Amino acid sequence: MAVAAPFTGFSRDAIQFLADLALHNERSWFQPRKADYERLLKEPLEALCVALAPRFEAAGLPLRADSRSPFRIYRDVRFSADKSPYKSHVSASFPWTGEGSGVGAYFHFQPGEVFAGGGMWHPEPAQLAAWRHAIDADLGTVRAVLDATEFVATFGEVSGDRLKRVPTGFPADHPGAELLKLKDVTFGRRLSDDEALSPDLPDTLVATFASAVPLLGLLARLSSDETRAGWLRGTDANAGTSPRTGR
Repeated sequence: MAVAAPFTGFSRDAIQFLADLALHNERSWFQPRKADYERLLKEPLEALCVALAPRFEAAGLPLRADSRSPFRIYRDVRFSADKSPYKSHVSASFPWTGEGSGVGAYFHFQPGEVFAGGGMWHPEPAQLAAWRHAIDADLGTVRAVLDATEFVATFGEVSGDRLKRVPTGFPADHPGAELLKLKDVTFGRRLSDDEALSPDLPDTLVATFASAVPLLGLLARLSSDETRAGWLRGTDANAGTSPRTGR
């Protein structure tokens, strides 16, 4: 079995490749440059994910990372009006392995938009209903997690697609109205170019994700083990929608 190469950082050539791909998103451009994609992006991303596994364990983070964590560069265009065959970013997800399920951490690498985040994105109806019930039944506990100093300093506020009005069954003046409107519960922290291109990126991601463990644990315990959030089912950002940064 081949030993994975150590992670030595992404290069500026990797950023330029994605920028060029965004301008020439077609097979006739990509195929002659596929080896460049693998050298600049696919292999470093796999190495990053492999490097994260022992660091997650050492830090006590209940997240899974391995060579299967990265998403494919190819878009699923079957149900999309946009038939561009490739994503203009690379990314990886790190599912929660502790009690509960349906949440995880996420890394996104794209020109002008490199970030680390996570949460529950496109959750199953049962998990979203459980989130709203938790807000209604024990808003203080939810707010304590969201307002924790470390979480706020790292990510700011949670974000995600939201309803225009408070969902049916809850009063319009509910003290947790804005949280009830959320259809996703996501968070993120933008990374600087220096952080994104550094060989120390695995350590940066571990420190970042550690700030989110209390919230991930709360979200994971909302529903049964059968629940899987959208990006953990492998949907990622095929149609141009992705978990965005909270800032």
